[in-house]
Amino acid sequence: MNRLAAIAMTAAVAVTLAACGDSREVGNVGVDWTGNDISIDAVADPEVDGVTCHLAYFNRSFIDRISQGNWFEDPSYSALDCSVTGPITIGDINTRAGGEEIFKEGRSLIWKSLRVTRVYDADNNALVYLAHAREIQQGSGKMSLSVIPLNGEQVTWSNGAPTP
Repeated sequence: MNRLAAIAMTAAVAVTLAACGDSREVGNVGVDWTGNDISIDAVADPEVDGVTCHLAYFNRSFIDRISQGNWFEDPSYSALDCSVTGPITIGDINTRAGGEEIFKEGRSLIWKSLRVTRVYDADNNALVYLAHAREIQQGSGKMSLSVIPLNGEQVTWSNGAPTP
């Protein structure tokens, strides 16, 4: 194996290892003949029982990495949908406007990550989940959003009423 191929293989393995996060893969759909896939993960919110988010994102194949010349990075695109899967118990969540990150997965060797942030919307009594890419420079506007309205749901706050 020549040196360039060895570097490419190491980079592909590093990106795959960096992609491990607090999620469970539910499905993997092939999208072309080169082996590119769309992965679907179930993401649990560590502070909110009864809510499950499904996150879909693109995984580049080894062939695509070699043909494009960019071995270290996956695209930022993602899709997110969250749903109520049982009685909702809300733990110690951050209720400030900036919210709280609940999931992070590497999308490049060092610089880019895919994240899911939870924001509590007190005015509308809802949990807002935002999937977005974070980069060191040249921030990305690629995002998706899902909202869980809490009105009409069986909701328990483990630490009492929410405080902004």
